[in-house]
Order: sequence, then structure tokens, then C-alpha cells
Amino acid sequence: MQQSQSQPPFPWEDDTKAFTKAYAESLDAQDTLAHFRGQFIIPTKHDLTRKTIVPKDEEPPSPLCTYLCGNSLGLQPKATQTYVNRFLQTWATKGVLGHFTPHEDELTPPFVDVDDMASKLMAPVVGALASEVAVMDTLTTNLHLLMASFYRPQVGGRYKIVMEGKAFPSDHFAVESQIMHHNLPPAEAMVLIEPDDLEHPILSTEKIISVIDEHAEETALILLPAIQYYTGQYFDIARITAHAHSKQIPIGWDCAHAVGNVELKLHDWDVDFAAWCNYKYMNSGPGAMGGLFVHERHGFVDVDVNENGNGGSGSMGRLSYRPRLAGWWGGDKKTRFIMDNRFLPCPGAAGYQLSNPSVLDISAVIASLQVFNAATMPALRQKSIKLTAYMEHLLLNSPSDKQTIFSVNSADSKLFTILTPSNPLERGSQLSILVRPYLLQGVYARLVASGIVVDERKPNVIRVAAVPLYNSFMDVWEFCREFLEACAEAERENQGKTG
Repeated sequence: MQQSQSQPPFPWEDDTKAFTKAYAESLDAQDTLAHFRGQFIIPTKHDLTRKTIVPKDEEPPSPLCTYLCGNSLGLQPKATQTYVNRFLQTWATKGVLGHFTPHEDELTPPFVDVDDMASKLMAPVVGALASEVAVMDTLTTNLHLLMASFYRPQVGGRYKIVMEGKAFPSDHFAVESQIMHHNLPPAEAMVLIEPDDLEHPILSTEKIISVIDEHAEETALILLPAIQYYTGQYFDIARITAHAHSKQIPIGWDCAHAVGNVELKLHDWDVDFAAWCNYKYMNSGPGAMGGLFVHERHGFVDVDVNENGNGGSGSMGRLSYRPRLAGWWGGDKKTRFIMDNRFLPCPGAAGYQLSNPSVLDISAVIASLQVFNAATMPALRQKSIKLTAYMEHLLLNSPSDKQTIFSVNSADSKLFTILTPSNPLERGSQLSILVRPYLLQGVYARLVASGIVVDERKPNVIRVAAVPLYNSFMDVWEFCREFLEACAEAERENQGKTG
């Protein structure tokens, strides 16, 4: 199961030197993945404040920023420009011939096959067969396409969709509109799983299962986030999926905050479907092409070909496959260019594609996937667990010893709490820090001024993600030092105003 293992103690928990800069540097020196940092473009502090995008001549040197916002937008791999430029050169010099003609110096296959390469590289990142993955469209579009196939409400029978009450708004809009598309009332057909404690909005697996049980006889579909965007909680996908299936309910997962962040096993966990974006932890650029997963049992295409048929029009007899919204690019490559208007879908997830993919966009996705395949998700996950645990330790146990440059005793200050579960196996790389509401503006402003890039969610949450591909233990140390100082400074300013 997904979260059955226990996490051994971390070496810094009993080490008084853990709060020193030298200790963070020693952790980086032991990091076997540290060299991947050099494969990314990390903005300098001056980059963040410059009024132009292109640097001016003779610009003075500037230190790198501390970028801890991969949960919102990942940094650009250095290889991205190479892959995109090679595509542009192919298009410029070969035109339409680029669709089918291979070249000796190509980085990706001809245009017609480039999506196959992306699926093969994506499969190990999500724990799937290559045939179960399609790199296509964007997150919400893919959710709509999948729900059009898996949400089959029955009059007088199962018609409800169970989802998390605090889901990302786009997921809420998508589910609501799917229900309305079937002329059903969302107030009755949407079942929202709400936390028992709004101040600590973590959903236990038992809570999720209890809501599923309560509505099982009327539920047609469950859609949940693999990792909750606000709290950073990592749901027990394996256990919840197994329970949904025990009630004969299909279940899908929004993996936007999980892909490239945690080690997924979508095939082994028997997930029905999943969708994700590729611009967060997957580092493929704003609005990048997303991806979807359809378990192999839903991707079979059964074709009864007439005895003398040759695959052309009229040659196929019985044709059976899971209903979906269809498009030309989802058609089997053997018949796609026959143009006979009879849809024979590709087996697997590829059969859910609609239009031919943007090779420009998919080149950026492939550039990042090459890095992930070199690093491997198991190794990245292990480093991620350590990075986030080290951050949590520095925040919650910081001493007042001036030599550590940590001048705030957070255990006494109570200026913030961490919403994200403390169990490393129940979270990804993100920590969601809940500060006192009057502190957010001052704390966030100081972090930005110090060249530290994080994410704020009003009224009073700061989301911080240490990404193992390009973040270091020194990044974590720098953030914690600045954050604790910012909290203390903002508190002093507030007391001055109220005093």
C-alpha cells in the first residue's frame, strides 16, 4: 500500500548543529542528486527585480534567488531551448516533411510520432504502462474528456459525483458543469467532502471512506486530488481507490500537484483514470501540455474484422470500446490517414486524444521528462522527503542561539503553524505555513525583497516547496532564516502599531 511504510529518524533531529549554515552545506555535499541543479536556469535576484526581460549590457553580477515555488511553476531546464529550437529548425527546413521523415540529428521523432515518445518517458514518472498514458491538452480539458467517458449517470440510479469540498476551483467548475450537462441539479448530485476542523483542514482517509459509504448506492463517480493544493496533504490513493472499487464506483485523480512530486503507481493502484498539468513540478512552462492516464482495462478496443477486409471502409464488423468524446488524433495510426470517417480508436490512453498535439509544446515537455528519467522518481522522492523534513525541523525547533543566525524561538512565538501533515509519507514537497493574518503582507514582502520566491494564498497561507531536482538544503536553510526573521519583524511592527 501507498503509505504503509514508516519513516526512519532523520540525522539532524538530535544534532544541535543542524541549524548552522555549515550543517546545511554538509547535507548538500552528501547529496547524490545535487548535479541536477546545474541543468536548470535559476533566476538571479536581479532578474526578479529588473524592469526588462533581457539583461542590459555590463550588468553587475547578482546572486541566485532562492526559488521554492515549483508547486506553482517549475523552473526552466537548460535543455528546453535546445529541444524547442531543434523543432523550430525542423519545421523551418523540412516543412510538412517533418511529419514523417526521420533525421540523423533529431532529438525527437517525426511530428506524427512525437506524442508516443512523450508517453513512454512519462509512464515511469506516474507508474504506468506507456499505453496507459497520453501527453495531450491541458488539465481541465483532460478532466472533462475523462468525465465524459467515466461519468455515466443513470436515471433513478447512480448519479452523484463525490469530490473534495476544498478542491481547486477549476475542478469544482468542471464537475459542476458535467452534472449540469446531464440536466442534473448540482446541489443534489455534488457530494462535497468537508474537513471536520476548518482551522486544520486535513481530511483523514477514514473521513473520505465514510462519505463514500454514505453515498455509495447513489454515486456514479469519485474525483479527488492526489495532493491537496492548499494544505499539501497527500491522499492515500491506493486505499481509497480500493475502497471505491469495493463499492463498484469508478474513481479518478487530479494529479496536478503529485506528478513529478511523489512516486505514483497509478497502474498498480488500479486507478481508473487520472489527469495532470506539466508546468508545476514537471517544469514544462506556463500552460504546458498536460497528460492523462487511463488504466489498461478501460483502453481495450475489440474489433471484429470481416474475413476479406483490408482495414478500409466497410471492412470492420463489430467494434467495441469505452465511450468517449472522439477526435481524429485518437484514431488508430493504421487507419488514421485512410479518411473513411469510421472511428477506430488507438488502444489505451492514446485513443482519448482529439487533435494532433502542438510539437512546440510537447518538445518542452520532453526536455523535462529526459531529466526525470535520468534522476528517477524513487531517488527524487527520497531527497524530497529529506528536504521537506529538514525545513519543518528548522521552522519548528529553531533555537535562539545567535551563532545559528536563527533569532526567533518559534516554539514560543506561535506566530505560525504548519497545515501540512507532519508524517512525511502523507505529504509531498510542499509545506503550507499558516501565519497570523496580520503578518502575511509583511512576511511575504520581506521574502520577496530577500530574493526568496514562494507562493501566498490569502488570507494567511504561504506555500513553500523544495523541489529535489534543483533545490538544495542551503535553499531550505536560507528560507527558514529569512522567514523566521520576517515573522519576528512583522510581529514587532504590529505591536508598535497596536501599542
